[in-house]
Amino acid sequence: MNKGFKILVVDDESDTLEFIAYQLKSAGYEVKTASHGKMALEILQSFEPDLMLVDYMMPEMDGLAFLRHVKSGYPSIKSKIAFLTAKSDDQTQINVLDSGADDFIAKPIRPNVLLSRIQALLRRTGEWKEDKDAIIQLGDLKIDPVAFQVFVDGKPIDFPRKEFQLLYLLAEKPGKVFKREEILSKVWGNDVVVGERTIDVHIRKIRERLDDRYIKTIKGIGYKLEF
Repeated sequence: MNKGFKILVVDDESDTLEFIAYQLKSAGYEVKTASHGKMALEILQSFEPDLMLVDYMMPEMDGLAFLRHVKSGYPSIKSKIAFLTAKSDDQTQINVLDSGADDFIAKPIRPNVLLSRIQALLRRTGEWKEDKDAIIQLGDLKIDPVAFQVFVDGKPIDFPRKEFQLLYLLAEKPGKVFKREEILSKVWGNDVVVGERTIDVHIRKIRERLDDRYIKTIKGIGYKLEF
């Protein structure tokens, strides 16, 4: 039933690479493998995958560097990207999702979990629409979704992708209290497994870039943006 979906797997551990490739091929996917980032970039010249599974920690070119090369050198490739990582701390998860990756899959790889997450990724369209073009102006705060840029008193402030999307979500309906579950669904998608602490960390970082007067915490419920 998975015929037609193409997946590129990138991992420097040969055992892991062979194991994942076997599981995916057995499930009916078309699979290409690469043992390092440079090899994967060469494969992308003639193979456009629907999904890339990329080891987060690789020598020479790690997963984040590989993702940057794909975005800058292969703009036509719109495949989903999930990092494979043995690190499960909050900051690693935040770095992975802020990088523009769609998900992460924890090592050691469990076959049923792997296939379930892949199916979820391939069917997911996500709540964030890349065609958002409405500039939001609230007092001295301006948010431009086309340029992915935030301005305060006319001064630009850079935001990582997920922090920008979270701020834009709150700003679309100022005064509305967004519950944590709604934030997770609309910013990260229902099929990405992140803890509520991920939201708290992102809110804290947004406040560091702006200030506390914009985002209010509604204890036990969620957050809202008000003026």
